[in-house]
Amino acid sequence: MVQVCNAKILAKGDNVGLSFYAFFSNKNDDPELLMEAATWWIQTHQLDHFVKARIVRDMVDSGL
Repeated sequence: MVQVCNAKILAKGDNVGLSFYAFFSNKNDDPELLMEAATWWIQTHQLDHFVKARIVRDMVDSGL
């Protein structure tokens, strides 16, 4: 997740937003991991659909 966030920030700037779908390809080849990410994003942290990549990166770095 940190690597994806860093790549998005480098490409689009510090204010770039992303959703948990940013961590997956367009095809759903790992539904369990997708559900884990959705649970972390929606249920655990109650994040909006789009969140600043730097915020997500910092949350993951801090162990949240």
